[in-house]
Amino acid sequence: MNVHPAEAVGMSSERLQRVSAYLDRAVSNDQLPGIIAVAARRGSIVHHSMHGKMDIEAGRAMEADAIFRIYSMTKPVVSLALMMLHDEGRVMLHDPVSRFIPGFGKTMVYSHISDGRLRLAEQDPPMSVFHLLTHTAGLSYGGEPYHPVDEQFRLASERHDFFQRHVPLADMVGRIAELPLKYQPGSDWEYSVATDVLGYLVQVIADMPLAEFLQERIFAPLGMVDTGFHVPPAQAGRLCAIYGSDASGVPLLIDHADVANGDVRLPTVCPSGGGGLVSTTADYLRFAAMLLNGGELDGARLVSPLTIKRMATNAVPRAWLPLRIGIERYGYGFGLGFRVMLDYGRANGYSSPGEFGWAGAASTHFVIDPVEELVTLMMTQMWSEEPHRPRSIFPNLVYQAIEESYAN
Repeated sequence: MNVHPAEAVGMSSERLQRVSAYLDRAVSNDQLPGIIAVAARRGSIVHHSMHGKMDIEAGRAMEADAIFRIYSMTKPVVSLALMMLHDEGRVMLHDPVSRFIPGFGKTMVYSHISDGRLRLAEQDPPMSVFHLLTHTAGLSYGGEPYHPVDEQFRLASERHDFFQRHVPLADMVGRIAELPLKYQPGSDWEYSVATDVLGYLVQVIADMPLAEFLQERIFAPLGMVDTGFHVPPAQAGRLCAIYGSDASGVPLLIDHADVANGDVRLPTVCPSGGGGLVSTTADYLRFAAMLLNGGELDGARLVSPLTIKRMATNAVPRAWLPLRIGIERYGYGFGLGFRVMLDYGRANGYSSPGEFGWAGAASTHFVIDPVEELVTLMMTQMWSEEPHRPRSIFPNLVYQAIEESYAN
C-alpha cells in the first residue's frame, strides 16, 4: 500500500493525531506494553504509528517488522482456506463433518444429568462444515466452570496435551471428537475449538498439511513473508515479548514456553487453526486489504468477491445475540469466520453495517469496513481483559477523522 495524506481520501490529518496521543497514553498508563497501529482508506495508508516497547525488560522499542502472536486472528485465515476449497467444489457448507473426519459421526450430544450420570443423545442434525465456520457446532473451549461438558473438555485437554506443539493435529482433533457436544449442532452459538477442527478439515480435504496449504495458497500469493505457525531461528530476534498483568494491571512478562500454544520459536506438529499463527503488521495488513478488495490484491485473486460477501454476511439468528465472548458484543452477528456489524445503533463505535473482522487473545484487532473503504489494524502482545478497551477505542479514533463519508 502507498502512503498518502489523509485529506486525499476524505480524512483529517489533524484529527488522526488523536490516535497517537491516545495510544501513547495507553502505554504510559501500563495498559499495553507496545503497539503498532495502522489505518488505510481506499488503498492508501493514512496512519502508521509505533508506541512503547516490544520487550520491556530489554528496553527494546517497538520496531516496524516486529512479529506478533495473533492468536484468534488465525481464524479468518483458516476460514478463508476452507472457502477456497468450497469454491473448487471439494466441499459444501452443509456437508457433514463426518464425511471427512469419520470420528465426528460417533460424537454424542449432552442432554442432561440423571442419577449423577451424563445422559447423551445422538446428533440431530449432524455437525456440518457450516456449523464449524459459524461456531454453532456444539463445541466449546471448556471455559464454563460448572458445565459438565466443559469440565470434560478441560480434563481431556490436560490429559492429552491439547494445543501442545508435540501433539499431532490429527490426534488432538480425534480426542475432541470423543468428547460430547455441549448442545445440538445449529441450536446455539458458542466460541470454540471449531476452527481448530476446521483447520484439520482443510488438511484432510486438500491432502496436504495445513501449514503448507496456507503458505502455498494464501501467504505466498499475498506476499505475507513473515506469517506462519512458528518463527524461524533467523527471525526469532524480531518476536515480541508477551505480557499478562498483575492485580493493578501492570504488564508482567510471560515466559515463551508458558503462553497458549507454546513457544512459537519451536516447530509444531499441531498447527492451531484457531489461534496458532504469528504475523507482522505489514503481512496482516495485506491480508486485510485483500478482504476489503473482495478477495484480490495486486493481481493475486484468492476467491471471488461473492465468497467474501458470503463470509461477511451474518449467519446467526438474532435471537441468539448479543454474542458473548468474555464480554457481550452488542450490535454484532457472526458470519463464516468473522464478526459482522448488524446494528449501528447498538454497537460500540462508528463502523458501518456490514463491517467485519476479528481479534486475538493478546489484544490484536482488525476492522474491515466495505462502506467506508477502510481498514484498521492494531498489533500488541498483552493477555488481559483491559486491553479490549484500547483495541475498541483505536478504530473509533480513526473513524472520527473521516470528513467525507461514503455511506448513503
